[in-house]
Amino acid sequence: MNVDQAEIEKFSALAHRWWDPQGEFRPLHEINPLRLEWIAGHVGLAGAAVLDVGCGGGILAEAMARRGAQVTGIDLSEKALRVAELHLHESKLDIRYQKISVEDCTGEFDFVTCMELLEHVPDPQRMVAACARLVRPGGRVFFSTINRNAKAYLFAVLGAEYVLGLLPRGTHDYQRFIKPSELSRWSRAAGLAVEELKGMTYNPLTRRYRLGEDCDVNYLICCSRDG
Repeated sequence: MNVDQAEIEKFSALAHRWWDPQGEFRPLHEINPLRLEWIAGHVGLAGAAVLDVGCGGGILAEAMARRGAQVTGIDLSEKALRVAELHLHESKLDIRYQKISVEDCTGEFDFVTCMELLEHVPDPQRMVAACARLVRPGGRVFFSTINRNAKAYLFAVLGAEYVLGLLPRGTHDYQRFIKPSELSRWSRAAGLAVEELKGMTYNPLTRRYRLGEDCDVNYLICCSRDG
């Protein structure tokens, strides 16, 4: 199985904090509106069959469901999925959660999201191929991850985890960061065409994130599957 058990345990230990906007997952809450609007700019959410890979506690899954998407969220953390399912009692949304790897998942979806996950698995290329297999011809696959260079280490590890305290220490392993050229190559090998590469930056003074052309640290990729 394409999973690092230590990574599963690390995030499972924090699962009860998933929906606390001021807790360890605060950055996810803050970037979620940007992710959602970026996705919605490429696909119609209403009525779309969506697979959210590595859904965690359901932050993105619920945001897409509120826009009318028929969302299936998958994750390998039992605790995170339990939190996601419990939160549905509050949100009253109809989302299907399942403990299964993307490699073992079946079905065909209008689009697939795999956000902030590739840098946490042993074989990210295999995960990219699995996501591509699950999207219908003409559909889209959305990835987000972290670039691998000195600036990314300075900002995403030293800055975010040790200086600003945006993330718990040890959240990321620099050696697992992925260059856009690598992710683009893996996507093409899986039968996907890269449509857009977009950077995400953080301003520590305003404490706000924004999308732009700077892909040196965090970035997102939209891919399409030819039909």
